[in-house]
Amino acid sequence: GSTSPALLMTRSMHHLAAAANGNVMSTSWLTQSQKQQRQQQVRTVFIQTENTPNPESIKFVPSGRIVLENEDGTGFFVSKTDSMEDILKSPLATQLFKIDGVKAVYLGFDFVTITKYAENHWKLMRPDIFSTLMDFFDSNQPVMVDEPIISDTTILDDDDEVVAMIKELIEARIRPAVQEDGGDIRYIGFEEETGIVTVQLAGSCVGCPSSSVTLKQGVENMLMHYIPEVTNVVALEEEAEEEKSESSSSQNPQKSYEERLAAAGIPFSD
Repeated sequence: GSTSPALLMTRSMHHLAAAANGNVMSTSWLTQSQKQQRQQQVRTVFIQTENTPNPESIKFVPSGRIVLENEDGTGFFVSKTDSMEDILKSPLATQLFKIDGVKAVYLGFDFVTITKYAENHWKLMRPDIFSTLMDFFDSNQPVMVDEPIISDTTILDDDDEVVAMIKELIEARIRPAVQEDGGDIRYIGFEEETGIVTVQLAGSCVGCPSSSVTLKQGVENMLMHYIPEVTNVVALEEEAEEEKSESSSSQNPQKSYEERLAAAGIPFSD
């Protein structure tokens, strides 16, 4: 197929903007301090795309980078319907499958071919694909691993639909908001009989007066909003401190967390 013009994208380590193929990312949204920081940490990534005989597949080529180097010259193919164990063999494929519409991923020597479902549209998918590829290649993570990387929010083959939805919401919506304030949240478990989700707070969330606000008004409300089976969310540690923390927390920290979580789309109750 024909090669489209190289996509020149520049980004800071703290903000990855989505852009369509052939466009240069605008920096007009940056504040002055962000622009100064960006001048020190800017990185440049070239991504080329090539059409394939299959209209549902596009070849993405990161210029000057080796994607997968095997002695026998073979690549790695995995589809969305494969087992999680197979998908987790490639951290890059794992990230790409988080994009809505990605059906299959093939890793070649110097390219990544992505196949989408027929009902999805490249126009909507391309920005997320470019962002994911650039973020991954800048992270210097291995494309393939000997042992699958399994985290607390990895959706396993034996997870039921409720557990899978809980993990997905924590990973995609809740964790990024909590990490903005230097904390983190880990999924521990779900009791089907009681509807209780157990999590563990970490980092700045541990002992923070606003942790109860984060837990109840943020995490619990969001999970209960999207998953009717969830009835309550409790923290693994410091459960006895929740009421005390809630009553002693000041309004300013609460407002900070409320604004942060609200920006991530997490619903609150009055």
